[in-house]
Amino acid sequence: MRIHHLNCGTHCPIGGAFYDGVSRQLTAKICTHCLLIEAEAGLVLVDTGYGLKDVQRDQPRRLARIWPFVLRPRLDEAETALRQVEARGFSAHDVRHIVLTHLDFDHAGGIDDFPLARVHILADERRSADERRRGFVGRQRYRPAMWSGVRDWRTYLSQGETWFGFEAVRQLDGLPPEILMVPLAGHTHGHAGVAVRCPDGWLLHAGDAYLHHRELDDRPRMPPGLSAYGWIMTNDRAAARTNLGRLRELEVDRWGTPPGARAQA
Repeated sequence: MRIHHLNCGTHCPIGGAFYDGVSRQLTAKICTHCLLIEAEAGLVLVDTGYGLKDVQRDQPRRLARIWPFVLRPRLDEAETALRQVEARGFSAHDVRHIVLTHLDFDHAGGIDDFPLARVHILADERRSADERRRGFVGRQRYRPAMWSGVRDWRTYLSQGETWFGFEAVRQLDGLPPEILMVPLAGHTHGHAGVAVRCPDGWLLHAGDAYLHHRELDDRPRMPPGLSAYGWIMTNDRAAARTNLGRLRELEVDRWGTPPGARAQA
C-alpha cells in the first residue's frame, strides 16, 4: 500500500502562536490531516476534510457560523480531498472506502464528493451525530447535510481484538487487514484512530485524540487557544485524558516494544 498525507483544509485563526505555537504572523496555520491510501480494494480516504460544497460560494451554506468564524478555514478548492485525488491521476469513483475518525464538520465535509465510497465509522459516533446534536457544540460540530447522501454505511462496535494494548476493530468490511480502527473516545463519544500497517511498522492516524504534537511530550504543553478549543469540543474529558496518556506511552515506546508504532495527529 502507498500512503499519501493530505492537508484537506488549512485553518487560519487570528492569534498566530496563540493557536499553533510557532507562527510569527497574525494568523496561525493548522492543517486538517487526512490520509489517501492506495490499496488493492481501491483508494481509501481516512477522513475527508472540507468538501467542494463547503468551499464553492454558489453552493448552499453547510457550515455553521461560529466555529468557522473562529477557526477561519481557508476553504481553498485545491485543498479538498477530491481535487488532491484528481491531481494524483485518479477520479472520485476510484475512492471506494472512507474511514472516519469522527463526523465533525472539518473531517466529514468531503464525504459526498465520493458517491461510490463505502463509509466506515464507529456505531457510537454515528449514533452521537444522529441523536446528540443538541446544544451549541452539537449543532456546530455535526452538520448532517454533509453525509445525508451516503448510501453505504458500515458501523462497528467499539470493541474487538487488541492492538498494542488498545481495543481495535479489525476486518473492516471490504478492506484489507492492514487497515483497522482503534476506538479513542473523548473528543467525541465515538471517536476513533485509524491504524495502517506499513512495511516499516504501523502508522496511527489519531484524528483529534490530540490536537498538538506537544501533547505527547513527557511534560505536555499546548498553545492556549488550541487548548481552549479542545476543551470546549471534548465530549468526555475523562476518556480523553485516559486515551491521551495511552497514546503518550505508545509514542515513548515507538522504538522499543512494540517496534515501529507511531502516532500522528
